Amino acid sequence: MPDLKVVRETKTLRELTLDKLRDAIVQGYFKPGARLVERTLCDELGVSRTIVREVLRHLETEGLVDVVARQGPVVAQLNPAQVSEIYELRGLLEANAARACAEHSTPELVDRLRAIRKKIESAFMVKDLPAVLEHTERFYDALFDGAHRTVSLAVVKTLNARINRLRALTIATPGRSEESNREMNKMLDAIERRDGDAAFAASIAHIKRTAELAQFALAKINEGAMAE
Repeated sequence: MPDLKVVRETKTLRELTLDKLRDAIVQGYFKPGARLVERTLCDELGVSRTIVREVLRHLETEGLVDVVARQGPVVAQLNPAQVSEIYELRGLLEANAARACAEHSTPELVDRLRAIRKKIESAFMVKDLPAVLEHTERFYDALFDGAHRTVSLAVVKTLNARINRLRALTIATPGRSEESNREMNKMLDAIERRDGDAAFAASIAHIKRTAELAQFALAKINEGAMAE
């Protein structure tokens, strides 16, 4: 069980609480459909009910929380249609960014991307999944930045919470670390060669495989829920 207690740092208490609760949902501490009771969350997080309410409203806008009649806030359920749409959007945005990144490629950009990839691979090796999620998000920030796709990145940011929730499912798949590393390094090699078409194709292949794993993981979750 993760320690949900909020410790004040440079961020505001609300921001820290938001980070803690978002991570708890993304990493599966709170399961799909689970009720998010304000009083319980106040005790676990060590913050006021006002902050908890604000954070729950924010997570609702991110698609991680639903408000259900006569139940109140619950962890949003994942369904195959939504998952398919999320990966369709990811494929369009990220593959185009990979192509543009290759077209704008510089040695400095490639070094930056490879340095982040090494951190992801190191986190995979020690099974530090939160670190994998953190560095993967940084990788895509750098990719879109290198591609000069600021509007596309802004769109992706609106989906980040849901993308990370699905990413947490796929990276936990046995053998996924080696497979993912091969897929991403293939894309990086294309970016380094300034081969836009190859970078686009490698990105599409990566997203397609990730979508398959996400749907498989979701099916297992739904089977387990039906068996309970």
